[in-house]
Amino acid sequence: MEYLTVSYFHFLFYLLAVGKTHNQMNKKQLFVAAGIGLVQFGIGQANAQDSLRLKDVVISATKNDQKQSQTGKVVSIISRETLDRSNGKSLPELINEQAGIIVAGSTSNPGLNKSVFFRGAGSSYAVVLIDGIVQNDPSGNGGAFDLRLFSIDQIDHIEILRGGQSTIYGSDAIAGVINIVTKKGGAKGNTIFGVASAGSYETYKGTIGLNGAVDGFTYNVNYTHQKSDGISEAANPVGNNTDFDKDGYKTDGVNANFGIQLDKRFSINPFLRYYRGNYKIDEGAFADGLPANNTTLKNFSGGLNAKYDFGSGKINLNYSYQNTSNNTSSSFDGFPYNSTGSGSISLIDLFYNQKLGEKLNLLAGIENREMHLTSGANRPETNIFAAYGSLFLHDLSVFNLEIGGRYNKHEQYGENYTYTITPSINIIKEVKLFGTVSTAFKIPTLNMLFGQFGANLDLKPEKSQNYEAGANFSFAENRFSLRVAGFKRDLTDAIIYTPAKYLNQESQKFKGFEIEPAVKIWKVDINGYYSYVEGNEFNSINSKVEDFLIRRPKHAFGVTAGIQATSQLYISGNYRYFGTRYDSNFNTYTIENLPSYKLLSAYAEYALAKRRVKIFFDAKNILNEKYSEIIGYNTLVFNFNTGVTFNIR
Repeated sequence: MEYLTVSYFHFLFYLLAVGKTHNQMNKKQLFVAAGIGLVQFGIGQANAQDSLRLKDVVISATKNDQKQSQTGKVVSIISRETLDRSNGKSLPELINEQAGIIVAGSTSNPGLNKSVFFRGAGSSYAVVLIDGIVQNDPSGNGGAFDLRLFSIDQIDHIEILRGGQSTIYGSDAIAGVINIVTKKGGAKGNTIFGVASAGSYETYKGTIGLNGAVDGFTYNVNYTHQKSDGISEAANPVGNNTDFDKDGYKTDGVNANFGIQLDKRFSINPFLRYYRGNYKIDEGAFADGLPANNTTLKNFSGGLNAKYDFGSGKINLNYSYQNTSNNTSSSFDGFPYNSTGSGSISLIDLFYNQKLGEKLNLLAGIENREMHLTSGANRPETNIFAAYGSLFLHDLSVFNLEIGGRYNKHEQYGENYTYTITPSINIIKEVKLFGTVSTAFKIPTLNMLFGQFGANLDLKPEKSQNYEAGANFSFAENRFSLRVAGFKRDLTDAIIYTPAKYLNQESQKFKGFEIEPAVKIWKVDINGYYSYVEGNEFNSINSKVEDFLIRRPKHAFGVTAGIQATSQLYISGNYRYFGTRYDSNFNTYTIENLPSYKLLSAYAEYALAKRRVKIFFDAKNILNEKYSEIIGYNTLVFNFNTGVTFNIR
């Protein structure tokens, strides 16, 4: 055991050492960054790092009811409490506050597309789940789910699993998984809840919902409307004296969840979701375009979860149908054009859990996905079938182990396999070592296989080999905690676009680490993080692999601090630093360096009427920082949002 422990830490610290030879930050800045991450134990609002103190929380995204204390996976939870204190934020803004995740465009004009970079991976190498069901947009080139489709008001909590998760969730789960758990039915009777807020740029948001339960039937139905005048999406180039127009948006979203308990063992949970957003857009970087330029995004999702629990085991069935369309009126050099894209995905996931004694759990499942492009001339489709399973050995003295595998059969490229091995060791009550060795994959999208530009039916799936190791420390009944995790990911058969067609050509390598301390003293919460990532990837500007990542800083850190000043008053502050990044300038066809930037925000809420009514104020970019997330596009200067939430029974 001693030898295993020492070897484990050797591997961990080898991964942690990867940042020492790089000078994106000078030594003083790097020391300050790490110091804030490790020493600033004193001022934070409970956010994603709540998970470090929630050892007994069951992680639903693992599909086998693993507790936080049992799993060797790196899991963070954004709690209901944190979400209730985030009504002034969008979902991309909140996700962007988590360690190891960058959401490019999260602080730009709200209508601008948002790209999620998970541990340095590209924007389509992470999976978004809603209530454990994979979300996908077959109409897009990357297939990634659009985070703008969901309002924070409709979410109960969020689970974030880092690292390769393809054994359980299949394609795209190369860098991680974000599981959005929606609000469900409440206590017996009816509860009316809602949010009304207003803020900078003539931004308004209203949510109204109803939930409750009666005689084995639960329900939660809510509607959110949001509008804003926004800012100009495109930045005004130097020397241009003509003002660009503002690019506003209007969105509407409906989320409905129902629960039907047919008997004490059998339940059915149908759901319906609909989203519509109309966004004014600009022509491109540094280009205003025509006043009529806009895009209309629509998404419909419907399905159900059915569960039969027979004590020592249970059967789950997930079914969903999703349809996404994107109709765009834009311009090129002042000349208008229209484009339409739409696609659908039908998913069936049937899995079985069985307890094989007190310390061994079995998971076995099958899944089928049918993906269609519902726009264009030929309207292609494809299918992928999978069978997966895992064994979870837990609480065997100090040892936990999960071993799993997945078989995939794709209609075009054929077969492939993935596996995962995740051990963890509780050395003592306060110290846990963990690690994972896994493989993951990403299938070619329908546009890559059948689209108008560069289609190639001979494409193979992109594949990754993932390694992860780390340690959790918790002391004084979790009042002080620290998580350190290092990772390495090798991607092969990466799909790139050439002037001729899409090709499997490049290999890419990524490595980095995250440090996440948390403290809770008296009425004060403090959370911090420091993340480092480096890697290489294909750059479309010069058509070669470069030893840097686009729009992803090597160094980032943040501290969040909050205090429950009185029983009614809560106050928090958040400070984040993002290091220098590279970006592609498609106007000059050059690679440019984007300077580092820092963001300071503050939040306050006051509760009334036995906490059924809360008044909140959320201020962002208090320092009025001028910076660029994406070359040629504006970011928001100081802005605020204020409003009221209510919950009436």
